Amino acid sequence: MTLFTAAVVQMRSGTDVARNVASMEELVREAAAKGATYVQTPEMTGALVRDKQALLASLRPQETDLVALAASRLARELGITLHVGSTAIALAGGKVANRAFLFGPDGTLIVNYDKIHMFDVDLDKGESWRESATYQPGGAAVVADLPFARLGFAVCYDLRFPQLFRAEALAGADVLTVPAAFTRQTGEAHWHVLLRARAIENGAFVVAAAQGGLHEDGRETFGHSVIVDPWGAVLAELDHDRPGVALAEIDTEGSAQARSKIPNLRNAREFAVREAVQRSALQGAAS
Repeated sequence: MTLFTAAVVQMRSGTDVARNVASMEELVREAAAKGATYVQTPEMTGALVRDKQALLASLRPQETDLVALAASRLARELGITLHVGSTAIALAGGKVANRAFLFGPDGTLIVNYDKIHMFDVDLDKGESWRESATYQPGGAAVVADLPFARLGFAVCYDLRFPQLFRAEALAGADVLTVPAAFTRQTGEAHWHVLLRARAIENGAFVVAAAQGGLHEDGRETFGHSVIVDPWGAVLAELDHDRPGVALAEIDTEGSAQARSKIPNLRNAREFAVREAVQRSALQGAAS
């Protein structure tokens, strides 16, 4: 089967995990009621907490994490494939993972993915982030072979590293996923163009659920959850930053068709980088 209905869930997660879980459940139920069989929530579904100590105090290991437990139950009850875009998970030694989960229609965990690239940046207007101070980066790309698609995983800042998506496309992924909590500043500048570029250059659908709005911890995220086809066309979008859901029908045959028209995955060649240095016009001249 190549045809399925995908939904992106847009949230405005606060600092209270239980309240965020309740919001996730309400929106996932709405998406399933509208016919979605694959539902994706955004990065940090469980909580957006900028204060490191407060975040650490709220964490649980994967086995008892409230988001993971609720998502497993919801997937089983609704008979859907539920992709938790990510949530913070306590690791051994005081480390933290920014971890995505994929649950099947029977509620079992199919796979998890830890965000690889850490958002360590200094933006305009004094906005600064150091994810590496809290989170342990993942070390492996993930592709899940599902009955309706081959799904490639990424989280937020991963979007800026095209080599990750190319590796997943070469591994057969025809749907690439980018749950995110893009800042308003970077989202306004780059969100749509990067998502469309990843779709076009890999001949793949891109599904990107986002956080949106002003959060309790003071950050502001862009929203605009979106589903893009392999030709770069937007199939569905929440064109605002408020909580909600958007759905689109995806036929993964569209990925094969795009790749046959523009066979860049097959045409790619390895190459070396040669450096040329311009020398002074007088250097080496006869005296």
